[in-house]
Amino acid sequence: MTQTLTAPARAAQPQRGNLRKMLMPLALDVAAPMACYYLLHGAFGMSEVTALAVSGVIPAVRVVAGIVRDRTLNGLAGLTLAVNVAGIALSFVTGDARMMIAKDSALSGVISLFMMLTAFTARPVMTPGMRAFITRGNAVREAAWERLASSARFRRAERRFTGIWGGAMLADCVARLIGAFTLPVSTMVWLSNVLLIAALVVGLLVAGAFGSGPIMMMVSIEAKDAR
Repeated sequence: MTQTLTAPARAAQPQRGNLRKMLMPLALDVAAPMACYYLLHGAFGMSEVTALAVSGVIPAVRVVAGIVRDRTLNGLAGLTLAVNVAGIALSFVTGDARMMIAKDSALSGVISLFMMLTAFTARPVMTPGMRAFITRGNAVREAAWERLASSARFRRAERRFTGIWGGAMLADCVARLIGAFTLPVSTMVWLSNVLLIAALVVGLLVAGAFGSGPIMMMVSIEAKDAR
C-alpha cells in the first residue's frame, strides 16, 4: 500500500524538475529584470538608465553562470551575453535608456537572420530540435525520418519550419525596435516581453501547422508502413 501511494509522487518528481528547469531561465531573463526595474525606478527613484542597466545584469549573470557550470560557450549564450553587455555599455555612454530596450530587438534580429539563412541550407537550424520532439528517440520513427530525409516534400517542410520561425523572430525584432524609440521606456519594459511571447506563440502555431505538423504526419505514416 505504501509503495502504491508513493509511486505516483516519485513519478511526478522528474516532471516537476523539468518544469522548474524550463521556467527558471524565463524567471531570470524576463520576470526578475522587469521587477528589478520597476522597483529601482518606481520605488527608489533611480534613473531609467541605471535601473535598466542594473536589471540587465541579472540575465547576464545567468548566462555566465551557465557557461561556468557547463564549461562550454555555445553561440546563443555568447550572443546573449554580448548583447546584454553592449546594451548596458551603450546606455551609460549615450545616457539613453532606450538603448537597453533596443538591444533585445537586436538579439531577435540576429537570431532571425541566422534562422532564415540556414533555412536555405542542407541543415536548417531548427531541424535537430524538431526531430528530437517528433521521433522522441524511438528507433522506428528515427528510421522513418532517415528514409524521408531525401524527399523533396520533406525537405520543403523542414525549410519552411525554420523559415517561419525566422519570420516570427524578425517581426518581434521590428515591433520591439519601433516601440523602443516611440513608446515610453516604462511601457516598453513590460510590452517588450509581451511582444516576444506573442512572437513565440505565433511561431509555435504557424510553424506547427505548416512545418512540424506535416513532417510529424509523414513520419507517423512512414513508421506505420514500415511495420
